[in-house]
Amino acid sequence: MRQSLAIAAAFLSIGAAAPAAAADFKLDPDHTMAVFVVNHLGYSNMIGRFNDVSGTFSFDPATPEKAKISMAIDTASVDTDHKRRDDHLRGPDFFNAQEFPQMTFESTKVEVTGERTGKVTGDLTLLGVTKPVTLDVTFNKMEPHPLPPYNKVLTAGFSVRGTIKRSDFGMTYFLPAVGDEIQLMLEVEGAETK
Repeated sequence: MRQSLAIAAAFLSIGAAAPAAAADFKLDPDHTMAVFVVNHLGYSNMIGRFNDVSGTFSFDPATPEKAKISMAIDTASVDTDHKRRDDHLRGPDFFNAQEFPQMTFESTKVEVTGERTGKVTGDLTLLGVTKPVTLDVTFNKMEPHPLPPYNKVLTAGFSVRGTIKRSDFGMTYFLPAVGDEIQLMLEVEGAETK
């Protein structure tokens, strides 16, 4: 019995991670995804993504309400796996990537809603229009990365969900046939910067 208790105690001590401190992170483009879903004529929901996402965030598990995030998405990187549609999306009817090459998000407030959940409010700028949006965030993990080439670099990850109306930003082409409400799904992973 003593031996099994000692083994259990040793296992728990190995598995327990030291509390993570406040840190600044840079988004890892290989493991960060920005996905959107929009209804098409009521028949189906089209899924797309942006392939060029960059940004930074600061986070301390002890004071998550002080977290900050700054993100930029290159609008020309929109990708729905359909060249003709993607070319149209990059044009003036939708993202107008030539005139507005980036959409950005700058957080302004973080509200803790649960042990690992919160709401992040920030300014989203799209097509030159800035509006406040609130996104639901789940904190997944924060600890040193176990694999190369990131060995031992402190890494943090979050899942983000939300909905915006494209018409709020002046993107009104083909409403209401192509949906106004856009579901957003972001998987965010960042490595500590020093």
